[in-house]
Amino acid sequence: MAARGTRAAAGDAGDWYLSSTSSEPYAPFVAAFLQGLKEVGFIEGQNLTIEYRWSDGHYDRLPALAADLVARQVVVIAVGGGGITALAAKNATSTIPIVFAFGSDPVELGLVASLNRPGGNITGASNLAVALGQKRLELLRDLLPKAVAIGFLMNPASPNAASDLSGMQTAARTLGQQLTIVNASTEREIDTAFVTLVQERVAAFVIQPEPFLFSRRDQLVALASRHAIPTVYFDRAFPTAGGLISYGLDFRDVNRQAGIYAGRILKGEKPAELPVVQSTKFELVINLKAAKTLGLTIPPSVLALADKVIE
Repeated sequence: MAARGTRAAAGDAGDWYLSSTSSEPYAPFVAAFLQGLKEVGFIEGQNLTIEYRWSDGHYDRLPALAADLVARQVVVIAVGGGGITALAAKNATSTIPIVFAFGSDPVELGLVASLNRPGGNITGASNLAVALGQKRLELLRDLLPKAVAIGFLMNPASPNAASDLSGMQTAARTLGQQLTIVNASTEREIDTAFVTLVQERVAAFVIQPEPFLFSRRDQLVALASRHAIPTVYFDRAFPTAGGLISYGLDFRDVNRQAGIYAGRILKGEKPAELPVVQSTKFELVINLKAAKTLGLTIPPSVLALADKVIE
C-alpha cells in the first residue's frame, strides 16, 4: 500500500500496497490489513484509495516496483510478502514512510535500529518466534514418534534463508532427527524437490515460512498428498487447502496491526516514533481428513491444542 497526495487530515488518502507475492493467495492478508485501516477510520473506496503492486514471486522485480512508487511521490508504502519486499522499499526511499508486516526480525534485516525505537522512516508489525521450527518438528514427532529422516523445503532466495536453516538444523540436532535440505525458488524446482524427498525416503517434511512458498500452497499440498508425505506447514491456508497440519504466526493479525499503523501514519504520526508491534498470536490447525488419508491418528493431546480442526 502506498499513499499519494496529502495527509488524511487534508482530504482523502491514497495508498500503495507492495508485495512479493500474487494477489489471489495474499487476499486474506490484504483483507486483514484493510480491517486494521478501518479500525482507525480509513475505508477503501470512501476516504482511502489504494493501488496494489505484485511481483508474483519474482523477487527481482521488487526494486523496480518500489522505485516506481517513490517516483509517484506516494505518502505511505505498505509492504507484505516478507522481509525482501521491505528491503526493496527501504533501498528505494529514506523519506517516505514504510509499514511492514512479516514474521522476520526487522533489526536483523537492517530495517530498523531497534524494536522500541525504529528510527528512520520504517516501522510495522512482526514476530520473533525463533523456536517455531522446533515446535513444528515436535509436532511431527508427536504424529510419527519413530520418524528420524525429516525433509526441510526452503527458498534460498529468501533473506531469511540462512537464519531459518540454522534454526531448523539446531532443532533437528536437539530432537535427534536427520534433516534433508531441499531448495526451491521456482514452480519447477518445487517438483524437483519432491523427487529428491521421495528418493531420500524422508518420513515427513517441514516447509520454510516464506512468501513464495506460501503462494505455491496448492502445488505443495497436492505434491505432499500425491507422495503421501506428512507435512507441517506454517499457515492455516495449507490445511484449509487439504494439507495435514499447520503451526505458526497468525499473519492475518500481523497485517491487521500493520493496517492500524498505516492509518496512524496517514493521520500524521511518524514511523520513527511507532515501536514495532510484536504479534503474539499463534495458531495450530489440523485437517483430520488429510490425516485419515495418510493413515495417521492425531493424538488427543495434539487435538486439544488445536485452534481449528477441519473435519
